[in-house]
Amino acid sequence: MNTTNPWNLLGHEWAVHLLAGQLAQERLRHAYLITGPAGVGRRTLALALAQAINCPTPLAPGVPCQTCRTCAQIARQQHPDLTVVQAETVGGTLKVDQIRELQRSLNLAPYQARYRVAVLLRFEEAHASAANALLKTLEEPPAQVILLLTAESADALLPTVVSRCEIVRLRPLSLPSLTQGLIQKWQIPPDEAQRLAHVSDGLPGYAHFLHHHPEAMEQRQTWLDEHLRLLQNNRVTRFLYAEKIAEDKATLREAIRIWISLWHDVLHLHTGLTDRTTNLDRTPQIARLAEQLSLATIRQALSSLEQTLERLDRNVNTRLTAEVLLLNLPLVRL
Repeated sequence: MNTTNPWNLLGHEWAVHLLAGQLAQERLRHAYLITGPAGVGRRTLALALAQAINCPTPLAPGVPCQTCRTCAQIARQQHPDLTVVQAETVGGTLKVDQIRELQRSLNLAPYQARYRVAVLLRFEEAHASAANALLKTLEEPPAQVILLLTAESADALLPTVVSRCEIVRLRPLSLPSLTQGLIQKWQIPPDEAQRLAHVSDGLPGYAHFLHHHPEAMEQRQTWLDEHLRLLQNNRVTRFLYAEKIAEDKATLREAIRIWISLWHDVLHLHTGLTDRTTNLDRTPQIARLAEQLSLATIRQALSSLEQTLERLDRNVNTRLTAEVLLLNLPLVRL
């Protein structure tokens, strides 16, 4: 058994020890809210907690074996006493009907395990009516039911929901810790592990995804190449590119997130903070941008990108939004 992290997770040892300790001392809460940025490991921690709660052959109090049938079914999200609820589509809304269906199942006694466990992923995507419907269960939880909610931030949820949960706030790992973890846990070569740690900005789930989906890393490189070319091109080229990338809002949103990481690197280099460079392979271009542009211009570019990302969450004209963004970015020579 890994005594440093007995649930065999990558990072978040403090959270594991907190939850395992509560379980061992039979002080488990009826509801938890696990927060942190996407890719930090919220779902992974929730499923590991579900294993710890229901494992019939624990290695120690609060420590699941992770090899029995129950643990394997929970890991695959196929256990009869585990229900995972999330928006039906990416970027969609978790609906009140989904909560009502969940509540009907939670009123039944556990089928095999000690507890029925419900994992509600990305609960910030819940419609107000769905969040309000869940309040009844949070206020009067059935016996032998544990609710595990995940969200990027507690601020995105109704205060009445948050107040009825114990909050577990996950944060990105340090880059050396994630690099070492990727090497040890998944036998990733050191150079690749370091690159993944930086590109993911300390998010183990995102690093794992990029390692197993090389096409996602290739797409990231394409968006960076295109962005750096656009910064050197005229208004006509920028208009044409805006028309192309705005065809799909989700694509535009993801591209902007990648561009933001580049401009954060430029800002960090300009201000002398170089220890968390995300795009290590773009260091020459980042250096030239930091040399050519003023601090005010760099901050304005970052602000434009971040504000555009926020606008895309509303009902806006995607093409017009992309055009305004690209025209506001500085013209440079690289």
